[in-house]
Amino acid sequence: MNDFGKRDEVDYIEEPTDVRLQIVKVITDVLAVDDEVDAFVKNKLDSLSKDIWEGSNEWEVMYNKYYEEEMNKKGL
Repeated sequence: MNDFGKRDEVDYIEEPTDVRLQIVKVITDVLAVDDEVDAFVKNKLDSLSKDIWEGSNEWEVMYNKYYEEEMNKKGL
């Protein structure tokens, strides 16, 4: 980002440091949602009446399905 500060053709609305901080916040927020959804989906799979071994093909398929559904509900 140091090179950008020297360029005349780039107009900054915000300071580069503020932009970096905002990027870190957004990434941190998304990772927090990811952790929340991961825990929710694993709990959901554990609560099924059918015993599915974590890491099995069936578990992976169901995990991905439920994970995608929950992330879509959260708009991600």
